[in-house]
Amino acid sequence: MIEEQPTFIVDAPTLVTKVLELRHAGWRLVQIGVTKIGETIELNYSFDRALKFQNYRLTAPAADLRIPSISAVYWCAFLYENEIHDLYGIGFDGLALDYKGNFYRTAEKFAFAKSPAPAVVPAKPPPPAPAQPAATT
Repeated sequence: MIEEQPTFIVDAPTLVTKVLELRHAGWRLVQIGVTKIGETIELNYSFDRALKFQNYRLTAPAADLRIPSISAVYWCAFLYENEIHDLYGIGFDGLALDYKGNFYRTAEKFAFAKSPAPAVVPAKPPPPAPAQPAATT
């Protein structure tokens, strides 16, 4: 059986209100995922209650993106939001604990905000093992 996992579209101005409604209804925050699609950023907020799963999806232009933090509703969200800031350059307004771009130490600031992602080069197969000499008796 495949469980239904609905995804609801939400915009930045209503994000915190929608998340607060879930909190009051007993849902827990499972994860915040992000991906860059061209010049667009997509954030997926996943929630769980009584073995049911649902998502809120926020899509916005990537340039100078700022969205409201949900860390006042779910304290643990500060971890996701600082990580997303450091890797994608997305700003979060009202972060409960703001590492100010120092949550991760990366060689390149906002490394995942770059587009496109580098191609994956397949690994070369290992060379064949040398032949073992035949045993003599």
